[in-house]
Amino acid sequence: MVFINEAPRQVPVIYEADVCVVGGSCTGVFAAIRAARLGAKVVIVECQNSFGGVAANGLVTVWHSFFDTDDKEQIIAGLTEEAMERLDKNDCFIDETLAHVFNPTELKCTLDEMLNEAGVKIYLHTYYAGVSCQGDTVDAVFVENKDGRGAIKAKFFIDATGDGDICRDLGIERYVNPRMQPPSYVFLMQGNDEYACRDIDLKGSDPITHLMNKHAEEFNIERDWGWATDLPGLVNIKMRANTHVFDVNCGKADDLTRAEIVGRDKMRKITRLLRKYGDPAEKYSVVNDCSYIGVRDTFHYRTAYQANYLSLLLGEACDDCILRGTYEVDSHHSDEGITFLRFDGTSVTEDTYGNITIGSWRRDMGIDPDLPVPKFYQLPFKTLVTEKHRNIIAAGRMINADPSAFGALRVMVNLNQIGEAAGVAAYLAVSQNKSVQELDGAQVARTMSKSGSANLG
Repeated sequence: MVFINEAPRQVPVIYEADVCVVGGSCTGVFAAIRAARLGAKVVIVECQNSFGGVAANGLVTVWHSFFDTDDKEQIIAGLTEEAMERLDKNDCFIDETLAHVFNPTELKCTLDEMLNEAGVKIYLHTYYAGVSCQGDTVDAVFVENKDGRGAIKAKFFIDATGDGDICRDLGIERYVNPRMQPPSYVFLMQGNDEYACRDIDLKGSDPITHLMNKHAEEFNIERDWGWATDLPGLVNIKMRANTHVFDVNCGKADDLTRAEIVGRDKMRKITRLLRKYGDPAEKYSVVNDCSYIGVRDTFHYRTAYQANYLSLLLGEACDDCILRGTYEVDSHHSDEGITFLRFDGTSVTEDTYGNITIGSWRRDMGIDPDLPVPKFYQLPFKTLVTEKHRNIIAAGRMINADPSAFGALRVMVNLNQIGEAAGVAAYLAVSQNKSVQELDGAQVARTMSKSGSANLG
């Protein structure tokens, strides 16, 4: 590699805070709001023009159920529920049995509102550019925006960049999963997509998935699978996620660039396919496409504990619980389909041809059939605790988890809770003058519950 020397320069400190959050996904936003509501002075940095991450800019407009598998006990509340309640008041929210569907533009406005009410200092169109660390303590991050280069100093930092950009620059050990879950290029499409499959029994599968695979060679489209949903307030427009991009790591610049271009091309081919095989009376068109591809999986960073899928599926309890969830262990195979593992032992695999295979992971692993079937899983706080650096937490999809556990934990309602936990931990570390390693995880859980989360501790 060829190098060039950059001249040293003095960088102005543009802001000082108790807590600095880098990354404005809902994970980062909820971390910032929770820390601010508890009394910390908080600043948040986001590189795009709005907050919400994959939920808003990525157009993935679905958050999964807030209840246990019996749909009786509410296990998710806090800022996730509050955001949905605010959207519901404006008719921008659909409450379905297994999921909540929202208008992504309204979510952006709601997050602005919540951050402003909490008194969080906001920097949009501002890019993380580097970190300053003294020994084991982070003292500042460098950012770039329209004012040039600046430094933000804080007592505690939350890396909510998704790919762990601060962790990378600190040299924290990282790894990638052997079968990385592919990203999806999500878009909003106008037009009835079921017309061309009107004489086919789809058995609940997505009509565009069927059409794509039937005409894959004609349109030069990779075989794929996907799903769609209606959006509140929009007529004859669906959010579509049939556009996986395979064999990329979106934590790398070249791969991220290629993923965006390949995803856009796939979106256009789907539209042209529908114009040929769809309803002649319909005007099939892309209404909007994501401003950032829906990334599922890139780099992961080592912490004091790695979440594992058996602990989740067997419902192991912990006194430092920061997350409760029911989303199934979900493995997106590189280009072969998807597998779900459920609490009751059922495994369901759907390949790109629409074939479904049912199995039993409990039987295959020799699990005692009399062992109780849990109604939700838990995640301990120690999953977020770095082994060395005293005042930083990585919150988001970079979570330290085995590939199958990651498949469950990566969904937004779970990462939202991780964000709240990071905000609580940051506040407690600052107010108690402790390192993240010295924090009492059970106190983090109790503080989350007192702040509105659903009975975590």
